[in-house]
Amino acid sequence: MNLEIFLLMLLVVSVLTGLFTEGIKNWMKERNKTYYPNALAGYVAAALSVLVDVAYVIVTNAKLNAYMAVYLIALILLSWLAAMVGYDKVIQAIMQFKQYEK
Repeated sequence: MNLEIFLLMLLVVSVLTGLFTEGIKNWMKERNKTYYPNALAGYVAAALSVLVDVAYVIVTNAKLNAYMAVYLIALILLSWLAAMVGYDKVIQAIMQFKQYEK
């Protein structure tokens, strides 16, 4: 997996997180249930990260190894962070790290 695929997966998770979170929030409001919006967004982001990563492994027939585990952990953490502070801030930070890499 390269950086472009990882960033695409992060984008997919971020977009889906917003949609699923809004859907769940509306569902909870209809039932007069209390919830914590940031916690809900973080949980949704983590769950979707796992699902997107599993889908990637299945579709590409990738091997589950330590390398893929690191990508999964990074995807979960960055997706959770994107749900809390915004996708654009996370991408900006990644690009700054990539600059120092060269």
